[in-house]
Amino acid sequence: MSDVALALRQVKYENRSFWRNPASAFFTFVFPIMFMIIFNLIFGNSKYSPFGSNATVSQFYTPALMAFSIITACYTNIAMGVVFARENGILKRMRGTPLPPWVYLAARIAVSVMVTVLLVVIIGVFGRVFYHVKLPGVRTLPALVVALVVGAATFCAIGLAMTSFVPNVDAAPAVVNATIFPLLFISDVFIPIQGNGVLTHIAAIFPVKHLSNAVIAAYNPHTVGTGFKGKDLAIMGAWGAAALIMALRRFRWEPRAQS
Repeated sequence: MSDVALALRQVKYENRSFWRNPASAFFTFVFPIMFMIIFNLIFGNSKYSPFGSNATVSQFYTPALMAFSIITACYTNIAMGVVFARENGILKRMRGTPLPPWVYLAARIAVSVMVTVLLVVIIGVFGRVFYHVKLPGVRTLPALVVALVVGAATFCAIGLAMTSFVPNVDAAPAVVNATIFPLLFISDVFIPIQGNGVLTHIAAIFPVKHLSNAVIAAYNPHTVGTGFKGKDLAIMGAWGAAALIMALRRFRWEPRAQS
């Protein structure tokens, strides 16, 4: 069987495994919707000037939580899932089979991307139906697609790199969430930051802010031109390349030896 056929079969298996874990699937899909409802109830009627003088924060949360969905599916799920597989000996056993190691990781990434696409569609439809947020037009839709693709690739790479810093299964939730949740609050995801303060400059160092910028720009009715945010895409790409190099150098297939 060719590597491509093996990859497709492994994708099918990983997809089935994901949906057979109800808790993981439930929280992956419910969290973004839950946050959208909560944030709209709390902040939804506040003004959001970047989208126009009459725009409200409810229009901001649809693209912002699309960015959150990408991070959840591509960073959080991959980082935690791979650590669990490594520490439970699954990765070690996998290397002893005829299945090429890259096929296993590629299948996990492919399923994460599939989940991301589904999440983005759900968020977009939910925002349109319940909060009357217009979908991007033909002019900016390609920019949205590119931002989602670059964001997914970047955070998949960062998720793989992060596994090398997580010592065990018990530490995985704490380490992964601690490295992402503070950034979600200062990077125009959970809270719209309409200013240029210290937190904005700190957030600009990391890729979360740039993913949010790129997605929000595609939704902004006042965006000039096609909506492509070249600088934000480049910074995300740089983070993704650096993370990929780190993952290639530090990735471990075997559990850490217990002292």
